[in-house]
Amino acid sequence: MRVVSNVTGGEATAEQLTSPGYWVRHVREAVRFADGIAHLADQGVTRFVELGPDAALTPMAADCLTSAHDTLCVPVLRRDRDEERTLIAAVSQAHAHGAQVDWNAFFEGRGAHRVALPTYPFQRRSYWQERPEAQNTTGQADDPAGAAFWEAVEREDVTVLADRLSVTESALGEVVPAMARWRRLHQERAALDNLRYRVVWQPVPAPPAGATALDAPWLVAVAEGQTDTPEVTAILAALAERGASPHVIEAVPGLGRADLSARLATRPAAGILSLLALDDRPEPAHPHLTRGLTATVTLVQALSDTPDAPRLWCATRSAVATSRSAELTAPEQAQLWGLGGGLALDHPDTWGGTVDLPAELAPADLHRLCDVLSGATGEDAVALRTDGMLARRLVRAPLGDRTPVRTRPSHGTALITGGTGGLGAHVARMLAADGIPHLMLLSRQGGAADGARELAAELEAFGTRVTLAACDVTDRAALARVLESVPEDVPLTTVVHAAGAMQRMAPLTEMTQEEFAAVGHAKVTGARHLDALLGDRPLDAFVLFSSGAAVWGSAGQAAYAAANAHLDALAHHRRARGLTATSVAWSSWQGGMVDAELAAVMERIGAPAMDPRRAIGALKQALEHDESHLVVAEFDWSRFVPTYTLARPRPLLDALDDVRRILSAEPGAAGSDAEDLMARLAGLSAAERGRAVLDLVRTRVATLLGYDAASQLDPQRAFEDLGFDSVAAVELRQALTAATGAKLPATLIFDYATPTALADHLHTRLFPDSDDTAVPVLAEVDRFEQLVGALDIEEIRSSRITSRLQTLLDTLTTLQSGETGVAAVQNSLDEASADDVLAFIDQELGLA
Repeated sequence: MRVVSNVTGGEATAEQLTSPGYWVRHVREAVRFADGIAHLADQGVTRFVELGPDAALTPMAADCLTSAHDTLCVPVLRRDRDEERTLIAAVSQAHAHGAQVDWNAFFEGRGAHRVALPTYPFQRRSYWQERPEAQNTTGQADDPAGAAFWEAVEREDVTVLADRLSVTESALGEVVPAMARWRRLHQERAALDNLRYRVVWQPVPAPPAGATALDAPWLVAVAEGQTDTPEVTAILAALAERGASPHVIEAVPGLGRADLSARLATRPAAGILSLLALDDRPEPAHPHLTRGLTATVTLVQALSDTPDAPRLWCATRSAVATSRSAELTAPEQAQLWGLGGGLALDHPDTWGGTVDLPAELAPADLHRLCDVLSGATGEDAVALRTDGMLARRLVRAPLGDRTPVRTRPSHGTALITGGTGGLGAHVARMLAADGIPHLMLLSRQGGAADGARELAAELEAFGTRVTLAACDVTDRAALARVLESVPEDVPLTTVVHAAGAMQRMAPLTEMTQEEFAAVGHAKVTGARHLDALLGDRPLDAFVLFSSGAAVWGSAGQAAYAAANAHLDALAHHRRARGLTATSVAWSSWQGGMVDAELAAVMERIGAPAMDPRRAIGALKQALEHDESHLVVAEFDWSRFVPTYTLARPRPLLDALDDVRRILSAEPGAAGSDAEDLMARLAGLSAAERGRAVLDLVRTRVATLLGYDAASQLDPQRAFEDLGFDSVAAVELRQALTAATGAKLPATLIFDYATPTALADHLHTRLFPDSDDTAVPVLAEVDRFEQLVGALDIEEIRSSRITSRLQTLLDTLTTLQSGETGVAAVQNSLDEASADDVLAFIDQELGLA
């Protein structure tokens, strides 16, 4: 065995190891650990395994190596970690790095046995796209010394740190634990800051004077009896002044989808302005909805049935709060804002946007309204106020090291609707851990709900009293009885409204009015009942669980988005009345809000489900900082932005630096590979170029879809049938842009439905002045004959070229005989014997 000495930094001799003087030097002189590691690296050692009782030397060894990317430093023991698992992990890492492991000895006595492998070779075919490696954002990969230092801090390894800083261990005794706590807190805050966003309203400059004309017919939809109101009259006059030729359509009771569509078809128009939302009287059959909202839903459905439907704009009045102190008097109308976000995704071509009007319309507001309708502002969600036009924006809202302004609720009774479900249970655990004396968990089934008793026992272990109450929050009388039952010794101090189950995802055009109403019934009605029944009662917290669908929309969930927008508005409305309220618009949580299939889709589009622990951490911060409306979501902007902006611009994201960088990145900058490709293509004939471009497209498509070879892909098959979605469309655009250097639109696969059509378009884009003179067919046959002569036997078998040529020959024979398609096959089969039929099947299936 060769031993490296920490006295000399080189290999120790047998004489040194047996000399008393050597060991005296070992005690007295400096430890030359770095020199020893360097010596081993010079000898070609790439794997370092620490056998000590802790991982103190592993980061030091990594720090000593000048090039650590191709070496392994791994400990077999770690403090406060399971010994067996740590050892197995170390052995596995060493094996993966090329070390020889005696697996027979490792598995001895464990019941392991050999299994027979299949006799055919592994195909190694993936049926999914590999997720790209996450980029390192901490900088630790570029700073191994810094990473090793902070790892030692996190382990509170005073010995290593004292050596690193050249101080005594006693000097660090009290400092290191404090540093470790600060480090953990800093990392937690940074992670939470990355989830925090807020909706703000930013001024929009006025468009040029000549760019806002409305020289075309416009339709104006109004509720029954509101045509002659001052607001409608003023708006009609402003539209006429801009040359819009407005025509009023009145939504009378009983006017259904089909009748309204027929009426719209007789009135071609450049656009529709809906003032239906101004009728905020409750819908008789569904009081949590307004008449204006249900009439708008009917209008949207009728437009979907109308050929060449114009763009739809919806107006509300005092339905959004443009600042924390701004007055919001019509929270019921806010549902139109959530509805609009969903429609912008489901109907990007025909949705115009949403405009919030002030309580009193001034002439300047009317002019600004016409500016928005003209499209000259480029905005699709604006509020008109005395200080100008304000556009809705999503911005980051980091807290950094700001000090909380209050403590979290920890006394009295906390009532949680949906308290035994996934989200409510997480909140209950948070409050119990904070020491809340009494929890009232409401659900439809109360103690009979799945897991309710077990959850109560878990919470009671914190010393919290738990009451499981069966209550439908849409039943005002039942909810009132629950509120009256709160014990006097622990009065109600905290309310969390987390009730409201997700409904099926469906476009608005496929829903009945009853289905639309059912989606938000529990959310909206429960929140309104709680607000009304509690009145002006002082509370520590009144928390509403909203959804990001109300902020940026969600495909197929316009009704759900509308309901959650009402909750956001209710929070602002309570604040304006001087009451506490916090509405959090969440993206999805892991384990509860979405199933595995939907979670995979969301991760692919760049909006992965959040870890519930991090989400609860964000909720704690929102309560400690007394926030009224917060957006908590996890985004991978590099994946989300190209997909989200695929069909139309999304001004909501314009204030985010991450988004601006992605959108401003020039996709047409050609690198050396693109230049080489273009040079190679330029030397080919038009027909050869066409085939080469088609091969390029097929190869990129096959790679995205996980095909083993491009030859397996039918170039005439539509992208939709191949399984492409909006994410794949963006990825294909990026791949072809990188390959060719051409600036291509993200809508490629929607404009050119098949790989062949896309290749033809790309060929024309790259070589617009190409000579498309066709090469004589016999010359092509000669070229193909030369190509076939160069094939080896394996290529012939793997490509199934024999069966394909046989099929082509059959096609030519059929064409020569004058018979085509099914008729030719039918005639052949009618005259065929059994042997002929079997031979035909073999040839068609490529078995011959």
